[in-house]
Amino acid sequence: MHRLSPHNMPKTSFVIVDGGSTDRTAQIARGLVANNANILFLENPKRIQAAALNLAAATFGQNAEFLIRIDAHADYPNNYCKTLLKETEKTAADSIVVSMHSAGKTWFQKAVAAAQNSKLGNGGSAHRIVGKDGRWVDHGHHALMRVAAFRDCGGYDESFKHNEDAELDIRLRQKGYKIWLTNQTALTYFPRRTALALFRQYVDYGYGRGRTILKHRVCPKLRQMLPTFVAPAVILALATPLLPLAALPFVAWLILCLGYGVSLAVKSGDASIAMAGPAAMIMHFGWSLGFWKAFFSTRRRL
Repeated sequence: MHRLSPHNMPKTSFVIVDGGSTDRTAQIARGLVANNANILFLENPKRIQAAALNLAAATFGQNAEFLIRIDAHADYPNNYCKTLLKETEKTAADSIVVSMHSAGKTWFQKAVAAAQNSKLGNGGSAHRIVGKDGRWVDHGHHALMRVAAFRDCGGYDESFKHNEDAELDIRLRQKGYKIWLTNQTALTYFPRRTALALFRQYVDYGYGRGRTILKHRVCPKLRQMLPTFVAPAVILALATPLLPLAALPFVAWLILCLGYGVSLAVKSGDASIAMAGPAAMIMHFGWSLGFWKAFFSTRRRL
């Protein structure tokens, strides 16, 4: 495999960081490296995304001005990188973030995508709404970052398996760096293919968000806190045989999600989209469990 040192790298380099893929990813990457001097390959023994970006920046970032993050499970439009570079020239931003639109191939993925694209699934998060005007934000899906800003903040916190981007954005803002949400490009995200995988992902999301809030002692927004009540509502509903009214919060949440899913199906003309309601329930419940897991595990350490 052809290797380059940080001192003789091409002006534009593509670094593939693999966290132990069990498919043909590593084999394909090594094939690309053998035939392209500006494609580099690194193995990421820590496996998580935060470690992958830190490793790439530490190994090859000494002479680089910008770091562009390209994640798996997503599709990127033509001229994505060029657009990001133009945006940083126009805005002088230290970080450019993008909107993310979910899309599915299977019926389950389509239902999850419909939920994630709706306020029921994303709470109106700015980087989940594609097409609005570009603006300065507190957080968004990481796309481009100035290497100097990335290094000054210490890179990603590798103790975060999820929510590492939002956690870094807090440190960026604390140091005075600016984050621009562009409306000139966006990415397409493909959700998990099974209910169990989706549930586990959102448990991790909730855990990461909870740890971020506790680490920085920040006050979360209302839309971020609403899902935290789901797990308590489910637990409270278990007391229904003794206290019939205990089921009211759970029933209200159930009706809201199922009704919202049906309304999305009617608007789209696709009956399978009605499953967006149950998909949202999986997301809410998993996120809530993850958040409380972070809260109680952190409290025990204090």
